[in-house]
Amino acid sequence: MTTIHLEVAGRVQGVGFRWFVRQAARRLGIDGWAVNTMSGTVEIVAKGEPEALKQLEAAVAQGPSGAIVKSVTELAAVPEGEVQEGFDVR
Repeated sequence: MTTIHLEVAGRVQGVGFRWFVRQAARRLGIDGWAVNTMSGTVEIVAKGEPEALKQLEAAVAQGPSGAIVKSVTELAAVPEGEVQEGFDVR
C-alpha cells in the first residue's frame, strides 16, 4: 500500500468536490479522507494500491462538473498508520 497527500486548488469548494473524491476513492478501494481547508483548497489523504492512486489522481485533476481544478500539489506524506479504513469527507 502507498499513501499520497494532495492539495487541490481552484474552484473546488461548494461544487461537491469532496463527495466526488469520496465516490472515486470508494470505487477504487482507497482509504483516507478529503477536507476543505480555510484557504479554499481541498486536502486529500489517500492510501491504496499504486495504480488505484494514479487513477484517483487523474480523477481529482479533472474534478466534477462545476469544479475548475487549477493545480494539484503533492504534500508531505502522512504515515500509513494514521489513515483509517474507508474514505470519509471531513
